[in-house]
Amino acid sequence: MELRRYWRILRRRLWLVLSLLIIVLAGYLLLYHEPPPNYAAHMRFVVGLEPETGAGVYYTYDRYYTWLTAEYLVDDLAEVVKSRAFAQDVARRAGLGDSGGDALIGAIQGSTSAGKLHRILTISLTWPNANELESLANAVVAALGEGGATYFAQLSTESAKVSLIDPPTVAPVGRSLRQRLDLPLRLAIALIAGVGLAFLLDYFDDTIRSRQDVAALGLDTLAAIPAERRALLHAVIGRRSHRPR
Repeated sequence: MELRRYWRILRRRLWLVLSLLIIVLAGYLLLYHEPPPNYAAHMRFVVGLEPETGAGVYYTYDRYYTWLTAEYLVDDLAEVVKSRAFAQDVARRAGLGDSGGDALIGAIQGSTSAGKLHRILTISLTWPNANELESLANAVVAALGEGGATYFAQLSTESAKVSLIDPPTVAPVGRSLRQRLDLPLRLAIALIAGVGLAFLLDYFDDTIRSRQDVAALGLDTLAAIPAERRALLHAVIGRRSHRPR
């Protein structure tokens, strides 16, 4: 019974709910701007160490410690590639060192992310220009390959080697989850707000429309006009009001 009453409230003020939905949809379509294109490049490196030369016939754990050190080195490199010094090195190698100054370095630093799995280092770059991104990705490869000795010396691992196993590939980035859910979330909020306003207006409305409204006032119902007869009565009254005198 309560569900029917709720439905009658919503049906009576359905115009309010639909109006809010239409306003939100129209505002979104009028103010929406297509986001600028974005591109991403991913590359993977394997990190290893040269094994120590044998110093005797006794058994050593050299292979085990080599693998273990390489895993620790990947953890360190994952933080190095996100540093400002590495971003400056990449910008210089890509030929962009003087084109943007600190803003460019900060953009490269913020667009670089790294992941690690055992001895595999994954580096990802996002950039709004595909040609510049290709140059930056190649600069990352050069920085870890040719210029990697500088970073390895700082980490006290001069014998480390970084090998590229997946070269960088540039591809456009699709719409993010936030962008895809933007309009549905707006419409959902408008729907909830419209339903809430409908019930709020009904709460403050003192119009008597049913027997329950009469009983809530402590009064007795003497008679009621059925819905089908009510429509007929309205039609008759309407014809009489328009009859010429």
